[in-house]
Amino acid sequence: MPGGTEGVSRARKVNVHMFNITQREVDWAGRRLVLETGHIARQADGAVLVTYGDTVVLATAVGLKDSRPGQDFFPLTVNYQEKTFAAGKIPGGFFRREGRPTEKETLVSRLIDRPIRPLFHPRFKNETQVICTVLAYDQENDPDVVSMVAASAALTLSGMPFLGPIGGARVGLVDGEFVVNPTLQQMAESRLDLVVAGTTDAVMMVESEAHELSEAEMLEAVMTGHRGFQPVIDAIISLAEVAAKPMWEVTEVDHSALLEAARDLVEGDLKVAYAEPDKVTRLDKVAGIKAKAHEALDGEDGSAAAAVSQVLKQLEQDVVRGAILETGLRIDGRDTKTVRPIVSEVGILPRVHGSALFTRGETQALVVATLGTGQDEQMVDALEGDYRERFLLHYNFPPYSVGETGRMGSPGRREVGHGKLAWRATRPLIPSKEQFPYTLRVVSEVTESNGSSSMATVCGTSLALMDAGVPMPRPVAGIAMGLIKEEERFAVLSDILGDEDHLGDMDFKVAGTTEGVTSLQMDIKIAGITEEIMRIALDQARAGRLHILDEMSQALIEARPEMRETVPRVTTVKIPTDKIGAVIGPGGKMIREITETTGCKIDINDDGTVLVAATSSEASQQAVKWIEGLTATPIVGKIYEGKVVRVVDFGAFVNFLGGHDGLCHISELANERVGKVTDVVNEGDVVKVKILAIDDRGKVKLSMRAVDQETGAELEVKPKGPPPASGDGEGNGGRRRRRAS
Repeated sequence: MPGGTEGVSRARKVNVHMFNITQREVDWAGRRLVLETGHIARQADGAVLVTYGDTVVLATAVGLKDSRPGQDFFPLTVNYQEKTFAAGKIPGGFFRREGRPTEKETLVSRLIDRPIRPLFHPRFKNETQVICTVLAYDQENDPDVVSMVAASAALTLSGMPFLGPIGGARVGLVDGEFVVNPTLQQMAESRLDLVVAGTTDAVMMVESEAHELSEAEMLEAVMTGHRGFQPVIDAIISLAEVAAKPMWEVTEVDHSALLEAARDLVEGDLKVAYAEPDKVTRLDKVAGIKAKAHEALDGEDGSAAAAVSQVLKQLEQDVVRGAILETGLRIDGRDTKTVRPIVSEVGILPRVHGSALFTRGETQALVVATLGTGQDEQMVDALEGDYRERFLLHYNFPPYSVGETGRMGSPGRREVGHGKLAWRATRPLIPSKEQFPYTLRVVSEVTESNGSSSMATVCGTSLALMDAGVPMPRPVAGIAMGLIKEEERFAVLSDILGDEDHLGDMDFKVAGTTEGVTSLQMDIKIAGITEEIMRIALDQARAGRLHILDEMSQALIEARPEMRETVPRVTTVKIPTDKIGAVIGPGGKMIREITETTGCKIDINDDGTVLVAATSSEASQQAVKWIEGLTATPIVGKIYEGKVVRVVDFGAFVNFLGGHDGLCHISELANERVGKVTDVVNEGDVVKVKILAIDDRGKVKLSMRAVDQETGAELEVKPKGPPPASGDGEGNGGRRRRRAS
């Protein structure tokens, strides 16, 4: 497997024996990109090994030669998988092998799927699978963009009716300059993480996270990426000219007569139905119209059912799209720029830390924020290394939100993707751990959906976090834009409905604040859009976003100054790093004792920062005092409170400051002569002691008689008189002592 120059030359040596290897190499953003086919996975319809730096991805594409009878959708599956051996790691867990897809694998699978799906021939309905496998990872070049390039190349070579190729690139903003394919190290300093994919002429897909950049900066970033991946498209075309398989034939079926029959039968009814603004009523009417068309046109044996469904969809598109382009009015009577009515509510649930209900038209999200401690952070075992995530956002889309029944289970790809989009949109405004030492979890339950529930989640997340007292500098809002394009005519739609998304050409989501954009996601169903359309969409989205932010401000303008009583209070204590072991104790014994006794949660960082979380100030103060005692340095002459932990014939050992022991000799127990230690103290007594001395070995000499046991005041130590006649300890019985509770 080629991982460098040596690998490429080794592949060429075996070429003359049994492989027919073809390669193309190009310099891409300062690093070498190698495309190779004919060496690995030769039974797949298309297989390409892509090497970028020392990151290596194998992409395969396989399609069934025939479609299922009556198939009316395109069953494309994209699987991106990371093998841990690629980074020299062994998987964790009991089985020590890769299991269910990680969140990143799911997200990258969607990232690859979105730009390639619209480029298949519309009549191609054969089951198709693309698999991208990360074989080597160099810790510099993220394999997600490499996999996108590899998938495009594999499909271009496969012979399937794929109208590509596409290219893809990542764009960062480092030191004020756009950088194509920044390294992992550069991304740590970047104000932008944007992935763009497209063809030679147009942009097909955008996914991004930004730190409040302007619309002009976002557009320039997209076009920088589009220009940046053109050499990749040229390399794939050059490879295909030599190694591509013959193009599959796609049977063209003429449904014009059936379309005209359906038009005569139900077009008028569809126009009436799509003038109904209420979604449920509209869907019922459309379902009845479709049933009427099927009954009339399916044929006695039902053989034309799939074709009738296809022409009905075409007829729906013609009705909805034509009305918008001709009149400028949409299904619910709005013009192209108006946002649906908005109602924002906060603090609607008791006991929870923060809650919001965001309603926009017939889309609604119930969002709840929970604040936790460092122990609640998510540990992520990633290819680039393990790390902890303190901001979590989970999106759920139950079937009742669209008036349907359905299976309830683990989140699917759509839920993971929508949740990540809202997470990217909000994360730039989340305060740092130093500013706000909490783990944040947000859960969005979509309770109604008719267009852009992910953007409703962004708005609800912002409100719920502010309701919980999270000091976000500004609220975040999001809006979904749509596009209707017929040849040279087009209309950009603000705040699209579900039907407009389904029947339109673009899903263009923009989230941000009053200061700039924090996230941009774009998916295209046609062969890409131009820079002009993107500029119009961004400007129109900004106006819509500012309107939504203004509506949200009626519920909450900024974060609440006080958190609810149910939120754990976090107190920060700084201790010397060499004292961390004293707080933890042997095998964690000491920290367990503190948490079990006080009920607090305690997190200790490597720099000596200790976070104490408690639901009551008393428990927090107790834990903090304990920790401070464990890490404090005893001072000669200072008075401390301690507990007798052991009694011996010659005195008592007293534990003070939580982690220090000292000996109070029998002669220092009282001013009078003490015949028996237990006449004065017993194990468990809480006493006050003064440090008399600390020797070179750290042994501490204590005195009780130098301290008033009631007030803690220092006493003048009197010389002891002659010993009493008996050693029964008389005279000490009246000494007060306290027992530890």
